[in-house]
Amino acid sequence: MPEDLVEAVPSQENLVSPAQPQTEQRSRLWIALGCAAVVAVGVVLGRALLGVSGQAPETSEKVKFVLHLETFVINLADPDEKAYLRIGVDLGLKHAPSGKDEDKEVPVAAVRDAVLEVLAQGKPAELLTAAGKGKLKADLLGTLRRRMPALGVEEVYFTEFLIQQ
Repeated sequence: MPEDLVEAVPSQENLVSPAQPQTEQRSRLWIALGCAAVVAVGVVLGRALLGVSGQAPETSEKVKFVLHLETFVINLADPDEKAYLRIGVDLGLKHAPSGKDEDKEVPVAAVRDAVLEVLAQGKPAELLTAAGKGKLKADLLGTLRRRMPALGVEEVYFTEFLIQQ
């Protein structure tokens, strides 16, 4: 056999199956696509559950003071099953609640009563949506402005929001 033909034929140990690199590349591609899909689903679900719109929250120039309220835990209005809401609420006020009068105190009991009145009407299915959380904020703001206009509530902030069914 001529020598040039022997050298032209590759040895068995140097042969690489053409399917092997493609299979490995496809596996890596599927793994990368799977990871991207899991991340995308997690982001979408997280935003839906937390009511995040993807935009930076607007800050009101009218808010000069934030009043922190202790966490609320309340039974929700659901006749078919038991559901509880644990929610943290802070209120953005247009002025400090004490003002210049040291005797003037925040009517915390009245504020909590107004908040509980609105929260007790919530239904779990509604509160799980971003629109439901927005409506809850609007209802809280309207009730607090109506019942305590001197408090000067401009914004309602949720600092914690958990529904257990």
